[in-house]
Amino acid sequence: MVSSQRNASGKEEPEERKRKLLKGTAEGHDSKMSKSSLWSLVSKMPPERFSSLYLGFPRNIRHLLADWLENQPWMFLDCADPFCLSMAVTILASMVDELRSASQHCSNKDELLQQADCLEGICKRDPQQMVETFKGILEREKAAVIEQFRSLPINYYLKQEELKFRLETQNLHHKLGETQVLLDRLGQATKVTRSSPPDVEGIKLQLTSLIMSAVTLLESMQAQVLKRIHIWKRQQQLSGNGAPFSEDLSHIQEKCEILFDIHICLSQELMKTSAEVGTEAFTELPKQLSNSLITLVKSSLIVDKQPPQVLKTQTKFQAGLRFFLGSKLLDNQDKMPSVKASIITEKQAREMVLRQSVEAWTECAGEIVNNTATLEKHLSSKVYGAVFKNLSVKKIKRCERKGSESVTEEKCAILFTVKFNHSTFNMAFHVEALSLPLVVIVHGNQDNNAKATILWDNAFAEGERLPFIVSERVPWPKMCETLNLRFVSEVGTSQGLLSEHFIFLAQKVFNDNSLNAEDFQHRSVSWSQFNKELLPGRSFTFWQWFDGVVELSKKCLKNYWSDKLIIGFISKQYVHKLLCSQPDGTFILRFSDSEIGGITIAHILRNQEGAAQIQNIQPFTAHDLGIRTLGDRIKDLTQLKYLYKQKLKDEAFQKHYTKEQPTTKTDGYTPASIIMAVNNAQGQSKPSDTSISPKPEMGAHQQDSPVAQSPVYPSPMICSQNPNIVMGSQVHLGNLHLPFPGSYPDIQVPVAHMTSPSHLTGTCDTMLSGSPSPAYSPVGSMNPNTASPLCSQYPDLMQVDPPQFQTSMMLSEMGFNGMPLSNSISETTLNLDDIIDDLIDMAAFPGVHCTMPSSIEPTGERLQL
Repeated sequence: MVSSQRNASGKEEPEERKRKLLKGTAEGHDSKMSKSSLWSLVSKMPPERFSSLYLGFPRNIRHLLADWLENQPWMFLDCADPFCLSMAVTILASMVDELRSASQHCSNKDELLQQADCLEGICKRDPQQMVETFKGILEREKAAVIEQFRSLPINYYLKQEELKFRLETQNLHHKLGETQVLLDRLGQATKVTRSSPPDVEGIKLQLTSLIMSAVTLLESMQAQVLKRIHIWKRQQQLSGNGAPFSEDLSHIQEKCEILFDIHICLSQELMKTSAEVGTEAFTELPKQLSNSLITLVKSSLIVDKQPPQVLKTQTKFQAGLRFFLGSKLLDNQDKMPSVKASIITEKQAREMVLRQSVEAWTECAGEIVNNTATLEKHLSSKVYGAVFKNLSVKKIKRCERKGSESVTEEKCAILFTVKFNHSTFNMAFHVEALSLPLVVIVHGNQDNNAKATILWDNAFAEGERLPFIVSERVPWPKMCETLNLRFVSEVGTSQGLLSEHFIFLAQKVFNDNSLNAEDFQHRSVSWSQFNKELLPGRSFTFWQWFDGVVELSKKCLKNYWSDKLIIGFISKQYVHKLLCSQPDGTFILRFSDSEIGGITIAHILRNQEGAAQIQNIQPFTAHDLGIRTLGDRIKDLTQLKYLYKQKLKDEAFQKHYTKEQPTTKTDGYTPASIIMAVNNAQGQSKPSDTSISPKPEMGAHQQDSPVAQSPVYPSPMICSQNPNIVMGSQVHLGNLHLPFPGSYPDIQVPVAHMTSPSHLTGTCDTMLSGSPSPAYSPVGSMNPNTASPLCSQYPDLMQVDPPQFQTSMMLSEMGFNGMPLSNSISETTLNLDDIIDDLIDMAAFPGVHCTMPSSIEPTGERLQL
């Protein structure tokens, strides 16, 4: 039993004991909270604003007391309560001592000591007035901080909450001590025969009132702690979207243990009081106190390490639990209890919370492997918990879905349960903890939509909800906060989204071209608009597009974004408007509207007459930027001169260029490098006027190249001053289709050049350079006799004299990483067998990965390699 120590007269201990208690109350907070104290903010204000806060109170005393003054429970001292008045006297005496101690290190020591003496006299004469004075000072400081900084530091509120809890804890101990004193007086009164019955009845009434007020105060304190646990869980859920989060639970565990001890003490006092006063005075109180204790125990088991919120079947994952009252309930257990994990549906989770038909669903929503762990004390931290290291969802049973709901919108949870008996209290405890909602998927292509479901639930779930109800429509400003959190946390940057970015995102999600941010402030976005309805003219949703941008930025663009080199979230039309007035070569980096996870360069070209043309280079994906970085691609393109607005390209991107290494021959080979060019850009050579128009049956073949994604067609070779540069778009050999009228012709096949037609401007081209001898040589004239089968099928070919053809291939993907080509491929003409033999030879090189068909068969009018 916890009670106040008393002297022979039954009075409180000397005031020194209270001073020690108060010192202990504030000790843990001085260091933690000083950085966010009111004084640290107020002292930065202008002098005229600063002086109006104190109304004659010496500012030098406020400065010397600084954080100490804020670490006292002024706001919770009600001097009408005898206990609070007693505490106020003790705190004021400690304040005078603190001031005298601080004055020893000041040059005006004598003046400060006089002020301390004067302050001590006022405190003794009217302690309530001094309490109200300090309350007023702190209230005015708080108002000034809110006015200037718009909010108070979160730690300020945590500190006030802590001060209140400590003061109430001391008040409860005081009440328990008073109960013991009254019980002693009641015992003495009943033994004295001359005591009049009114005296005994008066003591009984005081005892009854004291116990009931203690229970009320205890429940109020417990409600505060349970609220703090709910807040911690909510912050944990928001951290899943990238919000900052402190995992520290030590302060909550300490409070739970204090409450548990008070529960036990108060229960004992209640039993003693009932024996003296009679049980009829406390008819409901024992049950009320018991239920309160059970609630505390059940709330003390939490999931401190959440499982992944998107779970793939047959994939291992981990989870962890913490039990705040382990040291109080399990220290003397012979065998530690076991925790079991089960997966349940949203409906089952709701029934569990409401306690409706709990026994009816013995069958879970799926099967979890390795689903038991022991609840035990961790030797390093001295806290009780359970760790599941190899959990795995073996299978999942889908429940009935409503309307158009997909499997990736179906939310589940993992329920952790533990049962144990406690002989001291003669009670059996059944404690449960529920994980955050999660989505179970069976294939990786469901991951994106599952993440959308979790993001929405994490962001917009309300605190005390039924599992897992969430609004179908949310205010656009809240969505902006969520998107910003997601972007910043996933990319790992401190550079968040700007108001201009949110305008573009609003235009996209609402299909509204307004440029006024106010037009969107009072609108709300629905779940359907977020991730069910396709964007106009696209095959993907808003979330799928945004998530693609996040993934691209995380993998390839973090440093560029952090250095403010990418505008990114801006429409093509608005980019054109910005660039039209800019000098030649100005460019902007923006995320592609038409391609998920792509970034494009928009730039302005001006001819000699000054006429402007805006070009949008084909978007680069993460795969493209893995081959050649964004900085190096920008460096390669000489037509790019200024980053908008008028910042020299090299000045902006110099740190992002790859440092050139000295090239030396290795193993007899001359090193090669990849550079980027833009087809048909102004200032580059264009196809000649004798361009060959492709026949319908030779239609466009979609490229599989990571750099150039547009269709490619046969056309004459784009000339280059450097014979070592292979021009033209990249083509996988598997995409090369040679048309023949029948079976294999016995002809010499020219090496066909594949490039974009002249009307497809702005597509990308990767070139191979570095070899002193041409990787490919232009072919000679085709022999009309041997070519007659091909030319008779396509007579337009004979109109070109001489026909100049060359194959453009992505050499790095075919394995030519600086390796010489075989003689047969370097020849001016080849037959089909030579091509096949050389391709097989390529695959024999170590480190070369070529996918070769097992056989080559005619396919009608077309031969496919």
